[in-house]
Amino acid sequence: MARLILLNKPFDVLSQFTDAKSPSPRATLSDFVAVPGVYPAGRLDRDSEGLLLLTDDGRLQARIADPRFRLEKTYLVQVEGEPDEAALEALRRGVLLNDGMTRPARARRIADPQLWPRDPPVRFRKTVPDCWIELAIREGRNRQVRRMTAAVGYPTLRLVRWRIGDWTLDGLAPGAWREVPA
Repeated sequence: MARLILLNKPFDVLSQFTDAKSPSPRATLSDFVAVPGVYPAGRLDRDSEGLLLLTDDGRLQARIADPRFRLEKTYLVQVEGEPDEAALEALRRGVLLNDGMTRPARARRIADPQLWPRDPPVRFRKTVPDCWIELAIREGRNRQVRRMTAAVGYPTLRLVRWRIGDWTLDGLAPGAWREVPA
C-alpha cells in the first residue's frame, strides 16, 4: 500500500532530504520527516512555505507532480501593494512570462489568513501597503506564482501553498506532518 505524507514545509527548508551542494548545512526534509523511502511529489522553493506531499509510490508521485495531470495547487500569497480588479483579471486570463503564457488561474483577494509567524518575518514598510490573494494554478513552472504576481505589478512577499488537489494544510503547524490514505 502506498504511503502519502502531508508536510507543512517551513520557510528556508530545501524540498529534498540532503544538501550536498552547500558547504554549510541547510535545513532539509530530513530535519522534519524520518520516514524511509518517501520522496517529494513536486517541489516548493526554499523561500516558500506550506504543503509538500511525500510518497513512496512513483505513479502517485508523477500524478501529483506532472503538469499533464493539471492537479490544482492553491497558494495564499502576500503581495506588495493592493491589486485592483484589472491585475486579478490578468492573472485569471494568464500572464506572459519569459517562458510563455501561463494557463488561466483562479485569483481573488482574501482577508489576512492569520497564519503562523514566519521566521524571519516578512519585511514591513509603513509607506507601502500589502494584501493577500488566493491564487490557484494547474501547472508548475519554476517560481511561477512569484513571477505571475510580479508580472502584474505586485511582487510576492510571502508564499504559502495551502492545497494540492483535495489535500490541504489545514491543522498542520510548520514542520509538522501527517500520513493520510493515498
